[in-house]
Amino acid sequence: MGAILTLNGLQKRFGAVVVADGLDLDVRAGEAVGILGPNGAGKTSLFGMITGTLRPQAGQVQFDGRDVTALPPEARCRLGIARSFQVPQPFGDMTVFENLLVAAVFGSRQREAQAYAACLEILEKCGLGAQANKPAGSLRLLDRKRLELARALATKPKLLLLDEVAGGLTEHECHALIELIREVHGSGVTIIWIEHVVHALIATVSRCVVLYGGKFIADGAPEAVIRDPQVMEIYMGIDADA
Repeated sequence: MGAILTLNGLQKRFGAVVVADGLDLDVRAGEAVGILGPNGAGKTSLFGMITGTLRPQAGQVQFDGRDVTALPPEARCRLGIARSFQVPQPFGDMTVFENLLVAAVFGSRQREAQAYAACLEILEKCGLGAQANKPAGSLRLLDRKRLELARALATKPKLLLLDEVAGGLTEHECHALIELIREVHGSGVTIIWIEHVVHALIATVSRCVVLYGGKFIADGAPEAVIRDPQVMEIYMGIDADA
């Protein structure tokens, strides 16, 4: 399949800190791609440039064959780009169902009455059906992360960006989240996943890229990438000669 996302020469710096130094990347439709890199490598900034919350100083973002570099986040969302955040940010005083309804109506311009059934289906898929009428602010961490994913799905994405959704979860909770993400990917949604919980990432994606110093320093099958000497030394703190 062809590329659904293409990054051409993205550049971004914050003062002396370079987070993107001519980044190029192609992601095929239907792929599940993991992004690794140490803290401060620019992974979340990369998501910002893809979704439009952060403007690159040079370069181009193409989505589904269209140049979206100048489009605002809401326009990109309506074209099919959705993301979750590392720290869940629900509308705490709204119910879980209302959170999804807002995402569906404003994120993909669905009519409210038409969005009801789809939102209920997504809640069931994400294991939140029994909590539909609870205030979102009362949810425990796992369910907040499920809600982040559910809200993104409510916008009907073609491309889903996940930012460290496994962080802070128990092993059992992490396994449940992996199964959910696999199911979403199996439905045809392209996924790019930033994650420090490496075993969760490897269990889900078929390709990994490593970001360091504003550049992609490795790209390939997950098992090969994490054994790359440069990746082991830079990302995992293991001496390449060890």
